[in-house]
Amino acid sequence: MHSSHQQSQPFQRNGAHQTSFPAKKPSPPQQNQPDFDHQDARRGFSPQDQAVPQSPSGSSVPQRRPEPACPVFRKCGGCQLQNMDYARQLQFKQRRVEGLLKQFHSVEPIIGMETPYHYRNKVSAAFALARNQQIISGVYQDSTHRIVPVDHCLIEDPKADEIICSIRRLMKSFKLLPYDEVTQKGFLRHVLIKRGFATNQIMVVLVTATPVFPAKKRFTEALLKLHPEITTILMNLNDRYTSMVLGEQEKVLYGPGKIQDILCGCRFQISAKSFYQINPAQTEALYLKAMEYAGLTGSETVIDAYCGIGTIGLVAAKRGAKKVVGVELNRDAVKDAIENAKLNKLSNAWFCAGDAGEFMLEMSLEKEPADVVFMDPPRAGSDRTFLSSLIALSPQKVVYISCNPETQQRDLRYLTSKGPYRVTRIQPVDMFPHTNHVETVALLEKAVPLKIHL
Repeated sequence: MHSSHQQSQPFQRNGAHQTSFPAKKPSPPQQNQPDFDHQDARRGFSPQDQAVPQSPSGSSVPQRRPEPACPVFRKCGGCQLQNMDYARQLQFKQRRVEGLLKQFHSVEPIIGMETPYHYRNKVSAAFALARNQQIISGVYQDSTHRIVPVDHCLIEDPKADEIICSIRRLMKSFKLLPYDEVTQKGFLRHVLIKRGFATNQIMVVLVTATPVFPAKKRFTEALLKLHPEITTILMNLNDRYTSMVLGEQEKVLYGPGKIQDILCGCRFQISAKSFYQINPAQTEALYLKAMEYAGLTGSETVIDAYCGIGTIGLVAAKRGAKKVVGVELNRDAVKDAIENAKLNKLSNAWFCAGDAGEFMLEMSLEKEPADVVFMDPPRAGSDRTFLSSLIALSPQKVVYISCNPETQQRDLRYLTSKGPYRVTRIQPVDMFPHTNHVETVALLEKAVPLKIHL
């Protein structure tokens, strides 16, 4: 499938349209999150029974239900809003954010995409053997272990989909079997593909249930012959009974083991496990809005909480911050962030592994000032320990990026009631078209105390 003005490609199927694997024991729900992607928006509720969306002016909008372009729309559960045209999707999300956050400040018009298709630079496919003994690949139906076979997806990178189909065909040629959850036998569990849209570098991760990879050199050569554009191939071992896609051990089969991409003028190195935003075009819009809200002048000390591989912090370091300190619990991500600072020749950015709340509390106890805090927490939002440490640190500005306006509402209420802050700007961004998810960035500033003249 291509953009909105093109006909969608017919879905090619290898095997049954859907397969179910009754497990011997209850299996943890499989998450389509191969790395630490708390913003992976292919899962969630279906809004088909939601109230009729309203326009920003408050008038009701007749909810048209166009025929979804995707033939597995109701089976997959990933693109919950595909039964609305894109303009109405944006209205739906605008009203959702306004309903939750307008109590703090007026909400700016949502930033949508010009072409809201094939935006995902990260694609994950599960592999299984169907009842007719054909190898299938696709996505787990929402909250189940039933695989919906998918060859072409409206929101995924078409090249990634093409590579996954090639791997499935090669498995048959090399007599490799997919992993079976019931018998706990078989070889391939998942394939994860990441692509740098700006650099066109492609990473392929073969997630296997066993370290034994028969004919791995010939398999790698065969895949590269079909797709010479692949820049690195990894084998990741996941032999545990777990809901996580990636295991702890990985081996590079070809290339450097990492790829690079460019975002907001900064170059980032991306590993298999590191978090990187899945929609680079909208991420740029989001981050540039965050920088606008921060209003960096060259004199600020900036904290990048939940920094990941350093994306927001390094953009701030390049765009005017005097000093940036990034804090992240994931040590692998911190290593990537340090490498990314070197890659961009930025000497005004430092990164450390640890709890961001504890780090800020220590700063406040030692009277170390911070002018701006960027926070981009997981979907669950921030806990009160973190928020109280933020209030104790008392930066002049807090730029709160959220992938969940419900938990952002809760956190903003805490910061504005317990701390000296008021919300001065709110901007929604449609990071995940055709899904019910929406990203928002809010600016909090210290309230100026009123002067009383006697």
